[in-house]
Amino acid sequence: MRFALNHIAAPKLSLPDFFAAARDLGVTEVEIRNDLPDVVGTWNPADVKAEAEKAGVTIVSINALYPFNVWKGDLPARAEAMADYAAACGAKALVMCPLNDGTPVDFDSLVGALTAMKTILDTRGLTGLVEPLGFPISSLRSKAEAIRAIEAAGGENTYKLMHDTFHHHLAGETEFFPDWTGLVHISGVTDADVEVDDMLDAHRVLVDDADRLENLPQIKELLTAGYDGPFSFEPFATEVHEAADPKGAMKASMDFVSAKL
Repeated sequence: MRFALNHIAAPKLSLPDFFAAARDLGVTEVEIRNDLPDVVGTWNPADVKAEAEKAGVTIVSINALYPFNVWKGDLPARAEAMADYAAACGAKALVMCPLNDGTPVDFDSLVGALTAMKTILDTRGLTGLVEPLGFPISSLRSKAEAIRAIEAAGGENTYKLMHDTFHHHLAGETEFFPDWTGLVHISGVTDADVEVDDMLDAHRVLVDDADRLENLPQIKELLTAGYDGPFSFEPFATEVHEAADPKGAMKASMDFVSAKL
């Protein structure tokens, strides 16, 4: 397997330092964000591209367009702006997350959003990484439903799935789609007291031997089934973000996962 790093694994590192840390860890694929840290809102895309080239890393995605399945208001304009930014900074894909506030979104609206977004992505040579969210309040929880909508939108050549080990576990999914998977996010939950339906992003830490999400079985299943893309660390917990030695923490998790495979 090969690892990638999402900037949220070390959000206190500046962009150049984050890229340098990735290379020091032997990682050449990275993800940048528009939230924490907000690289998209604070960096010129040409400068991001130059820093990536200088460090020798590939930007595999920008996280994230939200809520991609509610195609109204300012979303179309935001989608175009983010796609323009991705193309200009050399990113390969946009992560697309569904509405996650308890409001249902019907299947036809999901297909309509994917159809509209397809043109934006195709004209810029980008892939859309559709990420179902496993939270009980999510409007798109399952990867099977995402695939059905992608096919209905004629987007088989535009879209891939984001397999997130956290959301896979929360949704209670058992089916894997390695041929559809474009990127995998990995993170663990070690809090022994929180129920699965109550797990939040704030519980997500780096993967270690106390993980409750079955990251290792998920990774093994994907690899065995033929997935050959990167596995990108995406922890949201404050204790990870506040780590005194974020590079050392990431290395420890990488070493743990590698040793168990």
